[in-house]
Amino acid sequence: MCMTDLLYARAQMGLSLAFHIVFAAAGVALPVLMVLSDWKHRRTGDNDYRKLSEKLAKGTAILFAVGAVSGTVLSFELGLLWPEFMGRYGEVIGLPFSLEGVAFFTEAIFLGIYLYGRERVSPNLHLFSGVMVAVSGAASAFFVTLVNTFMNNPSGFTATPAGPVDVQPLVAMFSPGWQYQTTHVLLSSYQASAFAMAGIHAFILLKHPGAAFHKKALSVALPLACITALLQPVVGDLSAKHVAKAQPVKLAAMEGHFHTEVGAPLLLGGLPDVETRTVPGSIGVPKGLSILAFGDPDAEVKGLNDFPRDTWPPVAKVHVAFQVMVGTGSLMALLALVTLWRRWRGREWPHGRGLM
Repeated sequence: MCMTDLLYARAQMGLSLAFHIVFAAAGVALPVLMVLSDWKHRRTGDNDYRKLSEKLAKGTAILFAVGAVSGTVLSFELGLLWPEFMGRYGEVIGLPFSLEGVAFFTEAIFLGIYLYGRERVSPNLHLFSGVMVAVSGAASAFFVTLVNTFMNNPSGFTATPAGPVDVQPLVAMFSPGWQYQTTHVLLSSYQASAFAMAGIHAFILLKHPGAAFHKKALSVALPLACITALLQPVVGDLSAKHVAKAQPVKLAAMEGHFHTEVGAPLLLGGLPDVETRTVPGSIGVPKGLSILAFGDPDAEVKGLNDFPRDTWPPVAKVHVAFQVMVGTGSLMALLALVTLWRRWRGREWPHGRGLM
């Protein structure tokens, strides 16, 4: 394979993003779990919850530091790898980048108060500082995701050969679909992190069923995991409906949909073959894609064949990644329903071996 400048830039940006997103997503969610633990300590007086909040605070600090460094690398890469894009559209999309910087430093200030202010400031101020860490972390993710929304659906300016004119920064910042993308990103950060935390403590409880600390940690993580797991499919559906209208080629790639059809089937599984324009190994749900994309079983869904070949995403990778995301999200939602049902029947969060 010939490593062109464009391919190298994409590879370097992709590697940096893949590293950063893990720490960024966990860094958004961990402060919420930290504050919930602190609040339960204040409400119950149980020192296990205080111990948990202290551990989560240390984790938040480490994630914040690593996320800050890896995020700085990305900010340099935006200018070094994509200078023409940033030079031409920097003034259009500069506002959310600036606001993300404000949110970042606000988070740093309140994280310092939370980490070093325990027993030095009032309990209310200490808890408030933790809440502000959580709010600032969410704001950082919110503003950065707005940039991604703009790149998917540019707005807020008039394009000319000399560059954008009549720039409206607020319109550009809230490009069409911003509400779906930002909500999807924030929920996924909370959902993935809460399930990861629940999984860690469940793993320990399998070996030590009577460990009170880990039972309490599970009782902090599970509610957040369940709520977000049930909300995410709703937001994901709204997001997919927006993509179907605004970015039909993306929807076609995600679904492995090559041929424009009325009453298009939803393909489950399979690996798209761009040469034969088929998806071997898939199972079709009649009219499923038309219903999910447009809410109409007889709606027409455009296929990849209707678009120039050089505008196609890497179909197989996008389709498989999308199927994995939807599949794991569906399993999480199912687990959330089972957990909440057992919680409703009992008096505390369930800790049975099967659930673990």
